Amino acid sequence: MHILVTGGAGFIGGHLCRRLLNEGHRVTAIDNFDPFYPRAIKEEGIADFPCERFTLTEANICDTDALHARDVDAIVHLAARAGVRPSIEAPMAYEETNVGGTQSMLEVAQELGIDTFIYGSSSSVYGTNDTVPFAEADPVGEPISPYAATKRSGELLAHTFHHLYGLTVHCLRFFTVYGPCQRPDQAIHRFARQLLTDQPITMYGDGTSRRDYTYVADIVDGIVRSLRRAKGLDNPEYEIINLGGSETTQLKDLISGIAEAMDITPEIEQLPTQPGDVERTYADISKAEELLDWAPETPIDEGLQKFADWVKDYYADRPVLEV
Repeated sequence: MHILVTGGAGFIGGHLCRRLLNEGHRVTAIDNFDPFYPRAIKEEGIADFPCERFTLTEANICDTDALHARDVDAIVHLAARAGVRPSIEAPMAYEETNVGGTQSMLEVAQELGIDTFIYGSSSSVYGTNDTVPFAEADPVGEPISPYAATKRSGELLAHTFHHLYGLTVHCLRFFTVYGPCQRPDQAIHRFARQLLTDQPITMYGDGTSRRDYTYVADIVDGIVRSLRRAKGLDNPEYEIINLGGSETTQLKDLISGIAEAMDITPEIEQLPTQPGDVERTYADISKAEELLDWAPETPIDEGLQKFADWVKDYYADRPVLEV
């Protein structure tokens, strides 16, 4: 297959492109190298991809004229402005990229007759849901951050195109993805840099908030299985599917875990809970098990050790990014 991956030089996108190339597919990646974090991190992650089957297009997903590729079999749409807290500071920018960009990619799929659209959504759409674990049928009408609202908007737009044009759509709700090449703004990477530079770890809240952390290779496996299912269908479908670790870890235990993996004793600075943060996330993955035959394989302690090994190696010969 020839697969178009938006955000293909990013954290999840880079890992996905590598997996698809290793399986023999052709991949066209679109990335605009937004300065949200250093371009070099993205470029290093894709530098060794085979040029005969990999094409990188530097473009904005809102610019549909730059996106047309006539022989694409499927679109995996991962490009987005990420992060709950930054979205509160710049909500219009998130709307333009996450809603407008998703609309643009759906239009590209429809205009070019691409029948498969995999959309990278987020567990943030569940907001302050009281029912755990979070299931796809739970109400998601009350997002508590602009980021969450834009991700839910993308799911609704995708359903519209499924209904109007017979597009097969899987909206994959990712639960706190981590692992090698993780974005520097994400908590585990930020904690690691604080440890490496002898800074106190900044812990928002009392450390009892819980997250469902999912190792990036498991997420990529879920995306690939989603693609396989979508391409094997006789009739188009629209599905929302959780991809999560299906267990929760307290923030204070996460901090202890990354510190242990890096063999550094942490000092902790407690700060107030941030606006837009949720108290817990927890994925019900029964639908992914049923439809995709998928389940996560990487326990949190193993995943943290893999991340710690990568981050120590990554910063062994370069300055540690400021926190």
